[in-house]
Amino acid sequence: MPANLTPDYKAAEAAFRKARDPADRLEALREMMRLIPKHKGTEHLRADIKTRIKELTEELAAPRKGAARTGPPTVIRPEGAAQVALVGPPNSGKSALHASLTGSRASAEPYPFATQYPQPGMLMVDDVSIQLVDLPSVSSTHPIPWIGNALQPADAALLVVDLAEPGCVEQVLDLHEVLASRRVHLVGDAGEPDEVDPFARYLPTWMLVAKVDLLPGWEEELEAFRELSGLRYPALGVSVESGEGLDRLGRWLYERLGVIRVYTKAPGRAPDMSRPFTLRRGETVADLAVLIHKDIARNLRFARLWNDEMEGRQVGRDHVLEDGDVVELHS
Repeated sequence: MPANLTPDYKAAEAAFRKARDPADRLEALREMMRLIPKHKGTEHLRADIKTRIKELTEELAAPRKGAARTGPPTVIRPEGAAQVALVGPPNSGKSALHASLTGSRASAEPYPFATQYPQPGMLMVDDVSIQLVDLPSVSSTHPIPWIGNALQPADAALLVVDLAEPGCVEQVLDLHEVLASRRVHLVGDAGEPDEVDPFARYLPTWMLVAKVDLLPGWEEELEAFRELSGLRYPALGVSVESGEGLDRLGRWLYERLGVIRVYTKAPGRAPDMSRPFTLRRGETVADLAVLIHKDIARNLRFARLWNDEMEGRQVGRDHVLEDGDVVELHS
């Protein structure tokens, strides 16, 4: 029987897919449950929504930082401009990369499965921070029941691969199968497919070829990997030992995430250039207002904008912002 989902329900579903914070995702799920048509054609979908509400409610009720807990967290709350998950097969070198990029104490041991729990760290790109989360290696030989939940808050994934590993193609294909079984799909720059599972996670994914100092001609190896695996993620070669690619990675990631920095000012005052608000390419004055305060967003009338082409020009709430804009909100 067709589900015959309403436009209001589809809008709530889109909000759920966009949300990264667990509280926002729970709010969107409850709105989906309120709006979904109740008939036989939506039985399975309603059951799925109830399950997700139960899981998120339990997650949010778990002890917070500083309180008693049974073990380290398996879901890292997003911070900074974006959360990017480092995923890879065993001994791919992702933990060494994480430690080098963020200064974390990620366990970079010369044996598989040294990383047991998510390890967050911050990568600074100019005046913007990107949260990198090092995750345990993904392999069907060492299943991790919570790996799907750990990837839910992520905005994107970095797939770390050691092309010198003889079984790297099989390992990476196995990784994709494991994640797909948890309803997590690495999709590259192409984005979501036309037909999506509303409760699956479709993660924009880019590839880091690790340890390129040990692999002369790694670009040729990358092409061979792409031919054999059928995976054509945008790729960057990096090395912790030689430093190759590390100075480019932050800006490369920043551009692919579509992050923009927007600065604010109060009327009659100089702009605050010390702490930008971070949005995504294509977002608007109204999106900025929501970040600052919901009351400001609700009562927003117009904004004034400063950049290389405008000097205090009045713009509406739907004006698309650009990197470096200075905005004065009027409500």
